[in-house]
Formats: sequence, structure tokens, C-alpha cells
Amino acid sequence: MNPTLQTIAIIFLLIGVASALVIAIDLFAGHPQQMWIMNLVWPINALYAGPLALWSYFTVGRLSTRRAVQEAKARGEDPPGKKKAFWQMVALGTSHCGAGCSLADLVAEWTLFFFPLILFGMKIFGAWTIDYFVALAFGIIFQFFTIAPMRGLSLGEGLLAAAKADFLSLTAWQVGMYGWMAIATFLIFGHEIEKTNPVFWFMMQIAMLVGFLTSYPVNWWLLRSGIKEKM
Repeated sequence: MNPTLQTIAIIFLLIGVASALVIAIDLFAGHPQQMWIMNLVWPINALYAGPLALWSYFTVGRLSTRRAVQEAKARGEDPPGKKKAFWQMVALGTSHCGAGCSLADLVAEWTLFFFPLILFGMKIFGAWTIDYFVALAFGIIFQFFTIAPMRGLSLGEGLLAAAKADFLSLTAWQVGMYGWMAIATFLIFGHEIEKTNPVFWFMMQIAMLVGFLTSYPVNWWLLRSGIKEKM
């Protein structure tokens, strides 16, 4: 593997971790989100989006802090987060899906490192299969803690609504993510990249950004149709 590419990969991975730490510190040092699940969503997304996530958090995420919402209610006003442009709401809903995918990929990929699943003669196909179902599970959990409180749903109703909201969004995300990893694996490098190599995770960062792009229009439709909640 090219040493220069490995160095670039390490730099981008460190930027992602640093961005996540900055957001986490800001959240837990006095700016927690009104919706508690977003305290996880923001730093997790920063792991792959880096400075883009930082910019989004400080320009959009800070509008929905617990303090901002309470102060607006005390003045009899709508919370500032409700005044976001629709495209920002779509981006937020898409990143919500991205957090579930990111967390699932971290868990699944490292599990498969120790217990690999080989399909069609390659570990990558086994990984994609496991990643999808683990990501779907995490995505439904993340959506449940968004939709259920906002709609006042029971456990069963909330899980069903979360599954409806997350299935298409997550599937569209995974299509983009797997598409990029297929290009990287079979076209750019011509072989599978070991998970212990920082280049693998750098490629995953790019794959997540591509997944965001393929999932964004689906989230636009989900929010317009009322299947997903605006945040």
C-alpha cells in the first residue's frame, strides 16, 4: 500500500476523531440537544464528515439545544430549530440515518475482523450482508427515539413507524456506501483492504459521504410525505 496514501488516510481519520471530540465536548459542557438521541448523532457523524459536521453542528445543531428550546417556549415562540430551511431539515434527517450506519459499520466490521463471513469467495460480500442488517437495526433504534417521543407512540407503534421511516433511507445510504467500496476494492486497488489498514477506514469515510448523497433525495421524499419527522 502506498505510504503517502496511508499518511493521508491517518490524517483524515484523526480529523474525524478530533471533530467528533469537539462536538462531544460542546454538547456535554453545556449545550445538550433537546432531543437526547442527537447527542449521539452529531459526534458519530463527525467521525466521517469531519469539518463539514463541525460546520453543520455549530450552524444548525446549536439551534436545537435544550436551552434554546426552553428559552423560546418561555417567550411563547417556536424553537429556533423549527425555523430551519427545509433542505437543512432533510440534511439533518439524512445524517440521523448516517449515525446508525456509522455505528453499525464500526461494530460489524470489527466483529467480522475476528469472525469473518465469506460469501461468494470474498469477505467483503459477507461484510456487506451483515453490515446491512446491523445498520438497519441501529437505524430503527435511532429513529424510534426520534419518532416515538414526537408522536407519543407506544413501543410497538414506535418501532413500526421507525422501521417505515428508516428502511428506504438506510437502503439508499447503503447503496451509495457499497457502491463506493466496490469501486475502491475492485477498480482502484484491485483487492480487499484489510480492516487494520487506515486506508480501509479512509475509504469508509468517503463511502459514508457518498451514502449521504444517495440517501438525501429519499429523505426529502420521506419528510415531504410525513413518514419521517422534521427535526
